Amino acid sequence: MTKLPILLLLLLCLSSFTAGEIKKLKIRSDNRPMILFERFGFTHTGQTSISVSSVSVISTVTSPDAWRLGFFLLSEESLIQVLIELQQNPNFCVLDSNYIQRLFTFRDLSPPPNSSFDLAYPVTSPNEYSLFFANCAPESKVSMDVRTELYNLDGRVKDYLSAGLTQLPTLYFLFSLAYFGFLGVWVLVCLKNKKSVHRIHGLMALLVVMKALNLLFAAEDKHYVKVTGTAHGWDVLFYIFQSMRVVLLFTVIVLIGTGWSFLKPFLQEREKKVLMIVIPLQVLANVASVVIGETGPFIKDWVTWNQVFLIVDIICCCAIIFPIVWSIRSLRETSKTDGKAARNLAKLTLFRQFYIVVIGYLYFTRIVVFALRTISAYKYQWVAYSAEEIVSLAFYMVMFYMFRPVEKNEYFVLDDEEEEAAALALRDEEFEL
Repeated sequence: MTKLPILLLLLLCLSSFTAGEIKKLKIRSDNRPMILFERFGFTHTGQTSISVSSVSVISTVTSPDAWRLGFFLLSEESLIQVLIELQQNPNFCVLDSNYIQRLFTFRDLSPPPNSSFDLAYPVTSPNEYSLFFANCAPESKVSMDVRTELYNLDGRVKDYLSAGLTQLPTLYFLFSLAYFGFLGVWVLVCLKNKKSVHRIHGLMALLVVMKALNLLFAAEDKHYVKVTGTAHGWDVLFYIFQSMRVVLLFTVIVLIGTGWSFLKPFLQEREKKVLMIVIPLQVLANVASVVIGETGPFIKDWVTWNQVFLIVDIICCCAIIFPIVWSIRSLRETSKTDGKAARNLAKLTLFRQFYIVVIGYLYFTRIVVFALRTISAYKYQWVAYSAEEIVSLAFYMVMFYMFRPVEKNEYFVLDDEEEEAAALALRDEEFEL
C-alpha cells in the first residue's frame, strides 16, 4: 500500500502540469491510498474551494475511521519530507504528517443521508501546492462527487490560472499575430516567385495557418479559464487545431527531408512507410494529450496516458530524422556518378543544415523546455512557454527560408568556376551523420 503513494509523489516531482480551472469529478469505488487532483501556484490571496457530496465508504474489514480519509495540500518544499515519512513507516498515514496543510477529513461531513461538505480555505503562505485526497483506511473503497476551485484573488476578481501562467492568454495571442504576419510574408514570397512554387510550399503555408489558429484558440481557451474557470468550448477548437498542426508539422518535415516536390515529384516506398507510421502515431499522441489535459491526474490511467504520449512522441521524433539522412546518403552516392559536383555539394549542404536545425528544434522543445518547466520557480513558469514559442517561431522561419521558392536558388545555381572546388570538397568531406 505504501508503494503507491510514494510512486505518486515521485511522479509529482517529475511532472510539470499545472491546472486551475473548476473541476467536477466523479469517483466511484476507488481504493487508491492517495489521489492527486490538481497542482496550482498560489499568491498571498490564494483560495482553495472544495465541495464534496454523495459520499460513501465501503470497507471489507472494519468500519473505517473518518479521520483516516480526507483532503490536504502539499507544497513543493514539503514533498521530500513526506516521502521520507512514508518510507520510514509502512503504516504511516499522510494525514498525520506535520508537513501537510490538512483541509478536512470525512469527520467533517454532514451526517447521512446528506454526507456532503462545502468550504473554502485561504492559502496563507504563497507557494505551489498539490491538492490530494488520502485514504488511510485499509481495504476500503470510496465513492464521491467532488467539485474543486483553485484560484487567486485580484481584488474581488478570481484568477483561475496558476500564478506562473496568468500571462499565457496575452503570450499566445501575441505569437498568433506573429504567425499571421509570417503567413502574409510567405504568401508575398510565393506570389513573387510563382514559377518556382511547388506543392510543398502550399503545404507549408497551410502549416503556418494551423499554427496561428492553434495559438489564437489557445489564447481564447486560457483567457476564459482565467476569467471564468471553464473554457466555454474553446478547448475543443484548441485541441482540434493542435492535432492538425502537429500532424502537419511532422508531415512537412518528412516531405522536405525526402525532397518531395522540391527535388523530386514522388516518394519512395520506404518514405511512404515513414508517413504511414508517423501520422497514425501522431493522432494517438494527440488523443493522449487530450486525455491528459482534460481529465487531470485524478484518473487511474493518467500515468499510463503520460507514458503513451512520451513513447509515441519519441518514436515520431526519431522517425522524421530518417528521411533526411536517406536524402543526404542518396545525394552523396549520386555525386560520385552524375558529374554535377557543385550542384550536389549545394544540396548536401542544404540538407545537412536542415538536419541540424531539426535536431536542435526537437532537442530544445522536448528536453530543454521540460527542464525549464521543472526547475523554474512556479511564478515564472510562463518563461518556459515563451522560450518554446520563440524557438518554434525561429525554427519555422529558418525552415521556410531554407526551402523558399526563388527563381535562382543560391543553393543550386553555382557558376562553372566553382565546379572543381566543389568536386574537391565532395572528395574531402564525407557528409556522414
